[in-house]
Amino acid sequence: MITYQIERPDETLKEALQNKIDNLTKPKGSLGRLESLALQVGMIQRTLSPVLRRPVNVIYASDHGIADEGVSKSPKEVTRQVVYNFLNGGAGVCFLARQHGFGLRIVDAGVDFDFPPLPRLTDRKIRKGTRNFLHEAAMTAEEMDKAIRYGADIVTECHREGSNVISFGEMGIGNTAASSMWMTCLTGIPLIDCVGAGSGLDCEGVRHKYEVLSRALENYKGERDDTLEVMRHFGGYEMVMAVGGMLRAAELRMTILVDGFIMTNCVLAASRLYPEMLPYCVFGHRGDEAGHKRVLDFLGASPLLDLGLRLGEGSGAICAFPILDSAVRMLNEMHSFRQAQITKYF
Repeated sequence: MITYQIERPDETLKEALQNKIDNLTKPKGSLGRLESLALQVGMIQRTLSPVLRRPVNVIYASDHGIADEGVSKSPKEVTRQVVYNFLNGGAGVCFLARQHGFGLRIVDAGVDFDFPPLPRLTDRKIRKGTRNFLHEAAMTAEEMDKAIRYGADIVTECHREGSNVISFGEMGIGNTAASSMWMTCLTGIPLIDCVGAGSGLDCEGVRHKYEVLSRALENYKGERDDTLEVMRHFGGYEMVMAVGGMLRAAELRMTILVDGFIMTNCVLAASRLYPEMLPYCVFGHRGDEAGHKRVLDFLGASPLLDLGLRLGEGSGAICAFPILDSAVRMLNEMHSFRQAQITKYF
C-alpha cells in the first residue's frame, strides 16, 4: 500500500482565528456552527482568510459480487445505466453540482460493463466487479493496492487543477452491504444494527440481506480489527478508491465534504489507517440508511444536515457546501467591531 504524510491541521493559528471570529460584529458564538466551521477550514488552510476554490465531487463506480445474492433491490445493470446518466447530466447529483458550482469526475473503478472511450469517463477499471465475499475475498491484495493508488491519483489531479475542497460519491449495486460489513468489523457494532434497506428493500428484503451478510461474516477467517484485511475481503473497488482519495486529500490539506452511509464508512476505514485525516472532514448530512447515525456517532461526527437523504453519489455533501461557503464568507466578509466602529457589545 502507498503511504501518506498526513499532518493534523496547524494548531498555532487557532487562537488568532478564534480571536478574529470573536471580534466580528456579532455576539460571541451567535453564528453557531458557522464559527466552528470557519475555525476548522482556517486551520486546515493555515490562514486567517481561507478560500474555497474549484469544489469537485469525485464519483467512483464499481459492481459488487455480493449483489448476486439478492442483497439489493436493484439489479447489477443499474450501475452502468446510472453511470451513463451521470455522463448525460441527468442524475440527482448532476443538478446539485450545477447549482453549487461543483465539477464532476466520474471514474469507472470496476463496472461490469465494457464502456467505449468516453471523454467524461475516467477509466480506472480494475476488474469487472469484485468477487462474491460470501464465498471468497472481494479482491486480491494487489487489486486493493491498485485501487488505493488510483483513488489517490484522481485527487492529485483535482488538486493540480486548483481544487482545495472535495467531496466523494459512489455508484455500485451492493455497496451498502459491503459498507455494513466494514462498519460491523471496524466498530464492533452488531451487524443487525449496521444493515438497512439500501436502495429500497422491504422488511423481508432487509431480513434476507442480513442473513446473507451474517453467513459471510461467519465464513470470514481474518481478524475483524485488521483494517486492510477487512477492506480487501468485503469492500468494493469504488469504496477502496474513495479511501485512497480521502487520504490523499488530507495529505494535500484539502477540506473533505463527507456524504452518506457508504462514504462515512470509507472515512471510518481511512481514519483507522491514518487518524490524522479526520480533522479534514466536514460531515455533510445524516442519511436515512439504518446504520448511518450509529457510525457517525462512533466517529464523534456532527453532520450539518438531516434531510432524510439516501441517494449517495455525493448528493448530501454537495447540499451541505453552501453552509461551508457561508462559514468562510463570514470570516472574510464580516467587519470587525473596530472596522465598523461599533462598540463591542458582549
